[in-house]
Amino acid sequence: MRVLVAGVGNELKGDDGFGVLAARAAGADPRLRGNVTVFETGIGGIHLVQELMRGYDAVLLFDACDRGATPGTLFLLAPDLPDVAGFTDRERRDFFADIHYATPVRALTLAREVGALPSLVRIVAAQIAEADTFGTEMSPAMHDAIMPAVDMAFEVIVALERREAAE
Repeated sequence: MRVLVAGVGNELKGDDGFGVLAARAAGADPRLRGNVTVFETGIGGIHLVQELMRGYDAVLLFDACDRGATPGTLFLLAPDLPDVAGFTDRERRDFFADIHYATPVRALTLAREVGALPSLVRIVAAQIAEADTFGTEMSPAMHDAIMPAVDMAFEVIVALERREAAE
């Protein structure tokens, strides 16, 4: 089983850099074996799609979110991707207008459209403290959520491996 662990976000916007920093921490974690590729996509959605085109069985994204929870709270989410098959040509063009800087949902939707989206997609997301802070410093709550997020991703990978071994 090939698993992609990718960090998304903007390191120059404080808490939004969570995904990238979590991916770096995951890349340094010795628990992640050879079947796991760790990738920093930052805000480059097209880079995520191109990496997915290499062929993976699962993808786990680290990202920041705003769900109104206590800052640093972690969520394990399944993305809700739109069905673009029902879009008009103009709606499709608008939706995929600048995929280079696409949100994770748009990048994953494009990956699905080109047949590169794995059957299992999960997002390990952390509740931001501040949405509009510029700079490389994250809030303490987000910084403290990095290693628990890596642990959560590792648990998902172990569960996938156990399920595959049982089949």
